[in-house]
Amino acid sequence: MNRKERARAEREKRRQDISLLRTIPYPDHQKWWSSETIALVTGANRGIGFEIARQLLLQGLTVILTSRGTEVGEAAAKVLRETGLKVIFCQLDVTDPSSVKTCADWMQQNYGGLDILVNNAGVNFNASSENSVESAEQVLATNYFGTKNMIKALTPLMRPSAAGARIVNISSRLGRLNGRRNRIGDVRLREPLECVDSLTEEVIDRTVNAFLEQVKDGSWATGGWPQTFTDYSISKLAVNAYTRLMAKKFSDRPEGGKIYSNCCCPGWVKTAMTGWEGNISPEEGADTAVWLALLPDQFVAGKFFAERREINF
Repeated sequence: MNRKERARAEREKRRQDISLLRTIPYPDHQKWWSSETIALVTGANRGIGFEIARQLLLQGLTVILTSRGTEVGEAAAKVLRETGLKVIFCQLDVTDPSSVKTCADWMQQNYGGLDILVNNAGVNFNASSENSVESAEQVLATNYFGTKNMIKALTPLMRPSAAGARIVNISSRLGRLNGRRNRIGDVRLREPLECVDSLTEEVIDRTVNAFLEQVKDGSWATGGWPQTFTDYSISKLAVNAYTRLMAKKFSDRPEGGKIYSNCCCPGWVKTAMTGWEGNISPEEGADTAVWLALLPDQFVAGKFFAERREINF
């Protein structure tokens, strides 16, 4: 068996192990949550987001399913209700500050806050070997700036608890700084994002805006950016960096008021976003996000996960 075959066999074994783990109920002593625990999932009308919402509902949490479109969001909620799950729908466009504020105000008025935020809303307009950046502004606005909008608006509403509140950002291995096949090639671009001690929101935004400027003047292809799904990869790279930055910011919060921020890669999932070309189901793709959201004794923050294991940035 060669190296590629061994890696494939190991991945399949890992998938089988995780599939088994999903069937094992959490012991009562590990359940820090209840029906009073509030989780909000963005972009949850279909695909991975829908499945994350469904799995959290199955664990007995109160779940707010959000969607940019009211009609499709209500339809998704109806599907869940027809299976006996009590889901709540809230319209939300993460790219629209007024929509984000309306959602936050609604959460405050109706629930007094929340305990779990899953930033799943995202877009990607490339498929297979395509690599167009025609929609780069929309991709960055949704995947990165939308995630940031939600964290800034809802962090003040996160309720204190002994278990700590949780933020789970859905990301991608394509956004790894030092990935072997899709890294940022320009060291001058990469280095400011590598050191969490000197990382700032301005550094992340400057990187994103530098890419968008090169998209406008047509020089992005030779700018040292990732070469696969470039706009999507940059958006997820920014999400990863922002996750680390938020973990650092939250690290000095007192016990009882902790917020744990992590990100994860769901894998190549068979959804509309991938043109149904993925190799795993939405159920499998949602697993690590749900696991992170519910992790008992959560003391990890600012980390990147895939298949319930930490991977490097």
